[in-house]
Amino acid sequence: MNIEPGLRLLTTPEVAELLGVREETLILWRCRRRYPLPFFKIGRLVRYRRADVLNFIEANRHPGTEAKA
Repeated sequence: MNIEPGLRLLTTPEVAELLGVREETLILWRCRRRYPLPFFKIGRLVRYRRADVLNFIEANRHPGTEAKA
């Protein structure tokens, strides 16, 4: 895994805001491994790469019904 120098990792509150969920929800997902959202555990700190969060969002996109012309 390559970590780019100077990469700023996101905190749980930042990711929760990005996803539109409560921090507690994100914590439950992480503890129960409900969704494949990668994270780093650095001591007691939990951090996320922005690219991983954006990939998670894209992977969970479902096609909607398209209006027919």
